[in-house]
Amino acid sequence: MTLLQRYTAVSEPRHRAERPPGRRKARWLAASTTVALAASLLGLTAPAANAVGETVVTLTFDDANVDQVAAAAKINSLGMHGTFFLPSGYMNRPNYMTTADAQALQAAGNEIAGHSVTHADLAAVGPDELKRQVCNDRVTLAGYGLDIQNFAYPFASANDPAKAAVAECGYNSARGLGDIRSKVAGSETFPFAESLTPADPYYTGAPDQLDESWTLADIQSLVTQAQANGGGWVQLTFHHIGTGIDPASGVKDPLTVSTDVYNQFVDWLANQVSTNTTNPVLVKTVKEVIGGTTKPVVAGPAAPAPQTTGNLYKNPSLETPGLNGSLLPRCWQAGGFGTNTRTFSTVTPGHAGTTTAAEQLVVSGLVSGDGKLLPTLDTGECAPSAAPGHTYLAKAWYKSTAITQFDLHYRTSQGAWVYWTSGTQYVAAADWTQVTYTTPPVPADATAISLGLNLIANGTLVTDDYELYDTAGIKTFTDVPATFPLYNEISWMSNNLITTGYPDGTFKPGTTLDRGMMAAFLYRLAGRPAVPAGPQRFPDVAPTHVFYNEIQWMASTGITQGFDDGGYHPFEQVNRDQMAAFLYRMNGSPAVSATAPAFPDVTSSLKFYNEVRWLADMKITLGYPDGTFKPGASINRDQVAAFIYRYNLNFPKGM
Repeated sequence: MTLLQRYTAVSEPRHRAERPPGRRKARWLAASTTVALAASLLGLTAPAANAVGETVVTLTFDDANVDQVAAAAKINSLGMHGTFFLPSGYMNRPNYMTTADAQALQAAGNEIAGHSVTHADLAAVGPDELKRQVCNDRVTLAGYGLDIQNFAYPFASANDPAKAAVAECGYNSARGLGDIRSKVAGSETFPFAESLTPADPYYTGAPDQLDESWTLADIQSLVTQAQANGGGWVQLTFHHIGTGIDPASGVKDPLTVSTDVYNQFVDWLANQVSTNTTNPVLVKTVKEVIGGTTKPVVAGPAAPAPQTTGNLYKNPSLETPGLNGSLLPRCWQAGGFGTNTRTFSTVTPGHAGTTTAAEQLVVSGLVSGDGKLLPTLDTGECAPSAAPGHTYLAKAWYKSTAITQFDLHYRTSQGAWVYWTSGTQYVAAADWTQVTYTTPPVPADATAISLGLNLIANGTLVTDDYELYDTAGIKTFTDVPATFPLYNEISWMSNNLITTGYPDGTFKPGTTLDRGMMAAFLYRLAGRPAVPAGPQRFPDVAPTHVFYNEIQWMASTGITQGFDDGGYHPFEQVNRDQMAAFLYRMNGSPAVSATAPAFPDVTSSLKFYNEVRWLADMKITLGYPDGTFKPGASINRDQVAAFIYRYNLNFPKGM
């Protein structure tokens, strides 16, 4: 398995019309009498020779695949030029164009244009990531001495914020896909061509991308149908030209047009340009059609400061849905390579129980390669930050019918994502199983890492509840060995800075918890929110108390009401039923199911009867082996760690 196989497959999952699953849409904006005014307001200079009735063909090439260099030489030899949309994060990698390749293409008269840093789904990212992807791609390409005026949306995925970002970053236009009539079913009512003065320069229409299923006649028809219907602009989108087969893996990319079909088409097109006077055909770059000047580059927002403590995964429980209709959890992406079919879906129940979800991957028809779920390979919004030389501890829960393992990637300082390595293989598991893996030292040029579980055989993987920690920041306790029954729960508390233990390096798992420490644990679990200003809530908790702010916060949220005497009793021990009440109120005091389990020693006369039943229903408590809950027993620190750990699994904080 080569670096190229891993990198290309993960960095650029491709789908029909380059749209992610669930994003397929037809889009057409008709020309209007306001077009010229709109162009002037956008600062565009109208092109000189886009005559009514002409058919203008633009040959566009996406993704910086190196086999496009020979394709460019062919059209250049015929006096024609193309527009090459390059994701800067792909360049200078094996089987992709180098900086020198792009510079030579431009010197030969071709146009170089932007395509985002990492080929991101721009409608599924936040505003800062959006601008980094769009703006920084242009900044990097311009830094290579390239004149960057136009853009193409990866996956043809765009919305109003994406269009605004393209404009703000200094581009003059942006191309979509799948909006012009073609052989693709469902496009029968679409226009035959885009207007030569597009109604919306920041989403120009184009036919579906060309792939191995397109014949010479199919491609020719895109031109001839425009000629026969009043002309207009036809943007053709190529990815691979040639065999499309990776020599190391023998795997073919379906987004390939054979060399023979390509050469026959461009020869035919050149002949149309030189001989067709009745319905004239011209070949122009996007820059020649759109016009305009080169605007100053605009850098995107700085990436977030690296996180060095706590769980580095964003949306580790996979509960927060993706943005704008994405079918994958927020900050996670589908990956895989080779010849196989990969299907992703959200399933319930998750690892924590019926109230939670997990992600399912089904791999079928596998001849080669794998499928995987990964933290999004981006420029800073989601991918876990990393420090060169550090090692990281990863954990995940899974069920599977086939072997799984962690698949690792890292981001370079130039923004490119590179396959790193694969971890230990784990056998199939019918029940939820947690796996733990420590990475090798992070490479010297890395700024972020991405680890997720994969399938390397046909089967089903269900995965949930990820953790990732910088091992340099992991604190262990001398009195909690790895063999301790609640070691994982206490380690999670420590890794997520909910507990710091005692100054002597111990946790004291069997020590009872007092109400002051309990307030501190819940406050940290909540993410250390701002404490509302106000008077001292309890007379026995003075501002000098070590946990004053935490107890004030508890009172402000209604998690605690204190005792009948008006005090909080910060040094009093917490009973197990009181702990149930605190967690129940922290969750907003939800309705308790009539079928929630009950314990024989928790009767309806107990003050916190419903709270304990809710705790059991959420599987936050499992009770004792004899079937009891022991509501009046003091709760120990290790038991609290278990309750809080399970509470977080059920109710993780959103992003």
